[in-house]
Amino acid sequence: MKINKDVISKLARLSKLKFNDDESKLISNDLSKMLKFINQLNDLETKDIDPLIHMNEELNNWREDEIDDVLSQAEALTNSPVKDGTYFKLPKVLDKS
Repeated sequence: MKINKDVISKLARLSKLKFNDDESKLISNDLSKMLKFINQLNDLETKDIDPLIHMNEELNNWREDEIDDVLSQAEALTNSPVKDGTYFKLPKVLDKS
């Protein structure tokens, strides 16, 4: 993947951030370094290595779910900056374009 101005613009838009030209260049440089580092994994020889099921030998300690203190709907909405009746009102997150 090539990091270019379009990618930086899209990331800025999705993260609701604004970058000037200098910041965009720095971010582009940093992202390129990260991708280069990650792509080094493609150079590893993994032919004779069995896939791992678990990264370590620890097991999950399962527990039963227990109902504890439950907030009422009104209590949950008390700290909401914007609400619509009985719902949280949030800005649109996904763009369908």
